[in-house]
Amino acid sequence: MSTTVNPSTASGARVDSTAGRPARIDPRGPQLGAAITSVVLAAVLLLAPHPAAVALLAVQAVLFATGAALGVQRTPYAWLFKTFVRPRLGAPGELEDTAPPRFAQGVGLAFALVGLVGFLTGVTAVGLVATGLALVAALLNAAFRFCLGCEMYLLIKRFAPIGG
Repeated sequence: MSTTVNPSTASGARVDSTAGRPARIDPRGPQLGAAITSVVLAAVLLLAPHPAAVALLAVQAVLFATGAALGVQRTPYAWLFKTFVRPRLGAPGELEDTAPPRFAQGVGLAFALVGLVGFLTGVTAVGLVATGLALVAALLNAAFRFCLGCEMYLLIKRFAPIGG
């Protein structure tokens, strides 16, 4: 599928250049990403405030930044899903817009950065709380396909249109 940026879409979502529709993704991909993220964030909490925990959180922050900047479909977790998991599954029941999960990656990035600042400045409690909140959100998505960041996006868009 060929995609281009459509300046008329409020979310800046990529669109299918052949049909003018927003790009859609298999929702099971972000769910797998949330499961892997949950493992990483749980390891951070178990290891904190050790430097290994800070390094893991920094790596996760980079992954969140990639998802927020490029879209969840361009993250290493998405590559794992497309390469190893998706070929073994049937077609998804439905596809979802890329904008809400992309926004959710930005929210995850914000929590990861707050956590990093907490750990790096010696305010371990801030690091633990921020990481714990990110873990709760990731677990909700991984276990129940309930994306808090996506729901935030939809509420914000409903009451204060994003980008418009």
